[in-house]
Amino acid sequence: MMSSRKEDMMLKLENVSKFYYNKGMITSGFTRVNLELKIGEFVVITGESGSGKSTLLNVISGLDSYEEGEMYVNGKETSHYTEKDFEDYRRKYVANIFQSFNLVNSYTVYQNVELVLLLNGYKKKEIKAKVLDMIDQVGLTEFKNTKVSKLSGGQKQRVAIARAMIKETPIIVADEPTGNLDSTSAKEVIEILKKVAKDKLVVMVTHNMEQVEEFATRVIKMHDGRILENTCRKKVEKEAPAKQSEYRKIGVVNQVRLGLRNTFNIVTKFGLLFLVFFFVSSAILAEYASFQMSEEKNKKAITTMIFSSPSEKRVIINKQDRTQFTEEDYERIRAIQGVDYVVEDDLLIDGKTKIQNIEGGVFDVSILAQLYTVDMFNENLTHGRMPENEKEAILVADEQRYWLTDKLEDILYKPFKITDSERDGWSSNDPVVAEIVIVGIEAKPHTDWQNQEEKIYVSKEVQKEVRKVTNKNYSSVKMLMNNRFYQYELTPSSVVKPGTAVISEEMKMHYKNGNAKKQSMDIFLENSYYKEELHLTVADICTKNNYRRTTGQSSYASCAGRVFISEEDYDLLYNKPSYQSSVYVNDTDQIEQVLAELNNIGIHTKKITDFVVNNDFDASMAIRIIKIVVTIIVIVVLFFISYLVIYLILKSRSIYYTTLRMLGSTYRNVRRILAIELFTNATIAYTGLMLLLASVQQNILKMENIAELLAYLQAKEYLLMYAVILVITVLISMKFTKKIFQKSAMKTYRTE
Repeated sequence: MMSSRKEDMMLKLENVSKFYYNKGMITSGFTRVNLELKIGEFVVITGESGSGKSTLLNVISGLDSYEEGEMYVNGKETSHYTEKDFEDYRRKYVANIFQSFNLVNSYTVYQNVELVLLLNGYKKKEIKAKVLDMIDQVGLTEFKNTKVSKLSGGQKQRVAIARAMIKETPIIVADEPTGNLDSTSAKEVIEILKKVAKDKLVVMVTHNMEQVEEFATRVIKMHDGRILENTCRKKVEKEAPAKQSEYRKIGVVNQVRLGLRNTFNIVTKFGLLFLVFFFVSSAILAEYASFQMSEEKNKKAITTMIFSSPSEKRVIINKQDRTQFTEEDYERIRAIQGVDYVVEDDLLIDGKTKIQNIEGGVFDVSILAQLYTVDMFNENLTHGRMPENEKEAILVADEQRYWLTDKLEDILYKPFKITDSERDGWSSNDPVVAEIVIVGIEAKPHTDWQNQEEKIYVSKEVQKEVRKVTNKNYSSVKMLMNNRFYQYELTPSSVVKPGTAVISEEMKMHYKNGNAKKQSMDIFLENSYYKEELHLTVADICTKNNYRRTTGQSSYASCAGRVFISEEDYDLLYNKPSYQSSVYVNDTDQIEQVLAELNNIGIHTKKITDFVVNNDFDASMAIRIIKIVVTIIVIVVLFFISYLVIYLILKSRSIYYTTLRMLGSTYRNVRRILAIELFTNATIAYTGLMLLLASVQQNILKMENIAELLAYLQAKEYLLMYAVILVITVLISMKFTKKIFQKSAMKTYRTE
């Protein structure tokens, strides 16, 4: 007679109960179950749906815990087991056969059976013979290289049995293994399980008792969570010791093999992950390159308090004797080796000239541009022709400007007005300085919106008119009347004689007893470039009765607060382009040579860098910190976006990672396998991106904007960004694996 001591039992259950808790309600899975199960037994659990048979099987297999009683495994209590302890129990003692097979459909028969050995740390040379032998035992040798997705239900279940058998655990549990099979396939599966039961404990749940009647050594019938019948039909001929399966720690080589296999086994999944990582890598590199470009440009940026159009190639010049430049002076300057061109009207390039179309089209065109003379234009026109008279002009602009792409016909050969650049904003009432017709356009390739300058090339006559207004706007004017200084607006008038002035009526109070006529008025002008004085006599006072005669104005209101002088005197004050000019060199390396030559011919010089204002350190640091924070935020956002997309991709295959868990793989191993898979995908995507960027750098692909960004990236930046991508793969693998393992094994199985 066999001993009934619990240490002799493979499994022993004493008054074991299982309850479920849901929204404050308690449901009984089964109650006070007592069982003794041994190696060599083929145990069949049967009963109606809801009787508790599957719940009992899940507790036996360690997929589910229990609330009351005690379950002994080889005489050891399990009531204190944590989820991790049950993971260890399933890994060492239990192999599952599921009704739904839980195979990896993208794997072959061989790979599905091999998977168990890979997870258990077997080396490659040990695996092949064992796997082939097991496949032969279940009669699937001819299908060993066939993907299981192409097998019949009966064949799939044989693969599941082979996978369970090769695990070499003392317990095999099978939940309705024949439920989805025809009678012939079901019989074949039962016969295989019977053979297995010779040296293992096989516990099977079925609703079809007829299929297993002749094979069962023990039949357990359940009803309403209780055992109604526990019948031993055949005695176990030989009691075998219950040995746990040999478990080896999975090595790095096997983890890599599985990770690489999973990378390429589903083309659609690989393609989607490739696109995700390609996009993320591109976005991170673009963001970092933009940051680097901004940093480099900020370092090289020239900031002055005087010049709004600074360039390292620009040299500010005036004559050492403080006299005006002559045409002979300019010819000598242009002849110096290394000089690209000379800007005579120096001030005009430090401001923006406003131009607006006069006739208008479908919409108004308003442009801010730097002003140059036509003789300085040495590029190529893309539309129109060169100017032929003093009213015609050339426009140079970014080819992507809306008024070039959408309504070119509203610009070319159309009249434009140059308005007063002192006024802010745009208005149809802005004072008109000059009128031009744009007859030529150079549409330049797009580089950078912020650094793309529009340019207008006009005649010297038009430039003269603009110069007057510009000099006026950049000048400070004071009037000395009766030994006191006042500030009023100067206005040229064709009816005022040189050397005289006409003042508005309210100004006469500045003179003794209001007697302003024939009194002196001294005007002092100062701007960034020169100082000028005018000594005038007050010829008349503007009143309501004489304003037309004395000032030439059409409205008396326009006389208020103004001093009217002759056009000749006005030109003397504001038409002085030649005291200071700018020289542009061909290359910054030639600056010192050009400076020496200029000094030799009596020209005083200053490099634009001599006017540089040191940026406030705190402000620069604040800007840098902001940029860094923004870059980090972008990377974090990209991580969450990529995780969401990758999670959705992986979720379609989560059954695979759940299967790894069911086969005994630990959290760490699943995470590493997934990390290797994502790492491989990311590396391939990053390599593809590098090849694309290399083709751009080698000018095989014409992408100017990308090429500009790449100029700010070095090898260390590419390695840094690659490291960031790898960190993202690790974080995603950790987060996804955690989602799988944060549920109990039973919940995971039910979910999947």
